Amino acid sequence: MEEFIADHKSSMLFSLILFILIITLKIIFTSIARKVGKLSDFNPVRTNLIIKYINIVLTTLAIITLTFISGVNYKDLGVLLSSVFAVIGVALFAQWSILSNITAGVIIFFSFPFKIGNTIRIMDKEILDPDNPEREVFVIEDIKAFHLHLRSPKGEIITYPNSLVLQKGVVLISTYKDEEIEEPKENS
Repeated sequence: MEEFIADHKSSMLFSLILFILIITLKIIFTSIARKVGKLSDFNPVRTNLIIKYINIVLTTLAIITLTFISGVNYKDLGVLLSSVFAVIGVALFAQWSILSNITAGVIIFFSFPFKIGNTIRIMDKEILDPDNPEREVFVIEDIKAFHLHLRSPKGEIITYPNSLVLQKGVVLISTYKDEEIEEPKENS
């Protein structure tokens, strides 16, 4: 046992440093995501989803780094990784829209100027109805990882992909706080 510890002392030390670094980064990134969520008044479910993404990325980086620390043969690792990435690449190409919607969901979390309860108009020719402009207005019911839930004036729930929200123009008509404020009356 002592011989094993003596032979692998440096790799165990690097593994311990990596573990402490990953835990520290997890705490820092989680607190940043929670602060952004709180300052921007985001739904806690959305904040927890972003924290889950952060944990997945940090875990993946830790596993990759641990493989290099443990001294895996790079030639064998290259063959393994190229095979795995070939399969993953084909799968992600087949599911590109899902990947782009997840990425758009993360971008929307950090920089989307609209929140749940806002009334919006999406400048998409497939949604726009020149005969009935009321149909163009939607209230954001929920923001998920892959799509938005929008409520039409008729009460219909429409799911709209996150990637399209970033590609199309979105007009903010009113916020949920605007509806509580009364309009000032004009003096005649």
